[in-house]
Amino acid sequence: MRKRTLIRLAVILSVAGFASAALAASADDFKAAYAKAQAAEKGAAAVKDRWSITEATLKKSKAAADAGKFDDAVKLAQHAEALANASVAQAKEQEKLWPDAVIR
Repeated sequence: MRKRTLIRLAVILSVAGFASAALAASADDFKAAYAKAQAAEKGAAAVKDRWSITEATLKKSKAAADAGKFDDAVKLAQHAEALANASVAQAKEQEKLWPDAVIR
């Protein structure tokens, strides 16, 4: 049940990110969004809960930027950031919940 909540949170955050990127994005916008996504991904790595979909989304974002599609690149970077933040939230939640799952 908690995983669904985290997934919903990730989707909501990514939709909010898509809405904020409604104006034409520039290379600088991409660089800022990508840096935030990478920082969030490093946070996920720190708690040892990186999602493979986040890495794939970051790669797609970089590819879109390389192709000059900065609107798409920013949207994908914001989505990757939301995914990374959701993975951190999941790790923190599971850290609190795992003792209840241990058979004593």
